[in-house]
Amino acid sequence: MADTLKRRIGPVLLTAYGVGVMVGAGIYVLVGAVAAHAGIYAPLAFLLAGLIAAPSALSYSELSTRIPQAAGEAAYIEAGFGSRFLGVIVGLGIVAAGTVSAAAVLRGGAGYFTGVFDLPWNMVIIVFGGGLVVVALVGVLESLALAALFTVIEIAGLALVVWAGWTAPVSPDWTASAPMYVPGIGIAATLAFFAFIGFEDIVNMAEEVRNPSRTLPIAIISSLIITALLYAGVTVAAIRAVPLEALAQSERPLALVYEAARGGDGQMLSLIAVVAALNGVLAQMVMAARVLYGLGGRGGPLGLFHHAHPRFGTPVVATVLVGASVIVAALLLPVADLAGATSFILLIVFAMVNGALIYLKRRLPAAPFRVPTWVPYAGLVLSVLALIVFGIAGQG
Repeated sequence: MADTLKRRIGPVLLTAYGVGVMVGAGIYVLVGAVAAHAGIYAPLAFLLAGLIAAPSALSYSELSTRIPQAAGEAAYIEAGFGSRFLGVIVGLGIVAAGTVSAAAVLRGGAGYFTGVFDLPWNMVIIVFGGGLVVVALVGVLESLALAALFTVIEIAGLALVVWAGWTAPVSPDWTASAPMYVPGIGIAATLAFFAFIGFEDIVNMAEEVRNPSRTLPIAIISSLIITALLYAGVTVAAIRAVPLEALAQSERPLALVYEAARGGDGQMLSLIAVVAALNGVLAQMVMAARVLYGLGGRGGPLGLFHHAHPRFGTPVVATVLVGASVIVAALLLPVADLAGATSFILLIVFAMVNGALIYLKRRLPAAPFRVPTWVPYAGLVLSVLALIVFGIAGQG
């Protein structure tokens, strides 16, 4: 086996990968939960979540050009704080979060699929999961090309939701004057933050990207902007067309928007949601395998993961382990409160990553791509504030 990955990815595919994993992470299911807390101000909650993520995304952009390695966060924290042990712990945490997130999304996608087709749920999970593992093994270009196709379908579905929301009869909640409940909007923003998870996955593709110092920042920033605009449009359409109580209680809120405009049972949106789920699962599998590959480069017991297939140029052992774990977890584990738990873990990582960049900027100011000095400070403060809101919400 070879020990290096193949550089085959350009900015368009990498941006599509980022948009796909973010859209697949939550917008198809999170609108209702966010609306339950923020009411008609749910679009504002999504925009706030994007603002919370933005400084960290900029910090990731600089760090990805300073240290273009597969185990992104682990390498950044190791370089910033001078602790290999801390870097490995964070890297393994990213792998675990990605695996559990993929398992949850796979469960959700299987649920949507079996709601349309009368097939055994367990079989659907195994077939879908196994098929995605094969795609991830064949090659990163093939994986991201399929992810790009899925992303086009996802965005088409969201465009359909926006169209439906603006052609449906207006919900009474849309025209009613409602006071702005700031704590509710804050809690909703921390939930909505889960829907922006994914831009950090981009950096873990660094060793398979052509011209990483240019491509990585373009993909990170572009994917965040595109996703934020999509979310705002979709959420406004949903709030306009569907009563808040119905949105809050539904596990398929965007299908309700389509039904409000066109009638029927929203099966088309359910099938698009399946595609979104598969895209999210594939992206998380690819990401987690690259983090394991990068951690393996540090030697020790994880060294067995630092091998790439000589023909396909993919980390086979890491991909098989991650894929098998995703399938098993999807079959066996409950995934309640996944959005909150995953967001909490990643906010801690974001705080640490911003702190690492602060230290690196002091020691080594020069970098291929630089952001203003205040950016990592803002990312650190916003991540900590979001964690405090999480704590308040957990006690409420």
